[in-house]
Amino acid sequence: MKISAALTLAAAGSASAYSVNRSTIRSLGQKSVGNAARSHARSNDIKMEDFGFLKGSGYGFEDLWGGSECISEVGLENNLNEAGLRYKMNKTPEEASECEPLLGLPGFTVNLPLIGETYLGPPRVDSVWEALGFTATSNNAARQAEKMKAIEKATNAKVGVLGGEGATLRSKWLQKYGDPPLVGRG
Repeated sequence: MKISAALTLAAAGSASAYSVNRSTIRSLGQKSVGNAARSHARSNDIKMEDFGFLKGSGYGFEDLWGGSECISEVGLENNLNEAGLRYKMNKTPEEASECEPLLGLPGFTVNLPLIGETYLGPPRVDSVWEALGFTATSNNAARQAEKMKAIEKATNAKVGVLGGEGATLRSKWLQKYGDPPLVGRG
């Protein structure tokens, strides 16, 4: 008798834990951190769209960007490839042409409407791991030459960043820390 009375009291006391009302169901899966208004800053919104209304005014698309390669990734990749530099660790077309298609699989080039000439087939890389991105690198001979130019420029600079000291600041850095502030060790 004592056990059944204790069980009845325990069940009655914890019945609210098993009851559900509409507001509980409605708020399932929602954050309840607070009622602070959330800002809707979305990065995929259009920042500038030009319909040609501002052409020639100095504020139009062509006036501001006029052939600059930084406006598109394709233009930036083409510009870097002209200098022999890789973009996003992809081989330049010259480097890729030296490699056979992955696993010897066939590929072909088609001329698609809107897109133009497109290669469909396996990538031209040295290994499966490079195709997956594990051994890909942006460090080719052209990049090494650019690094050496940057080191030489920093070593001989008379004026530093923001008009500050140049080579004298570098020598102070070497005395204080014993290690050059550039990765290439110049």
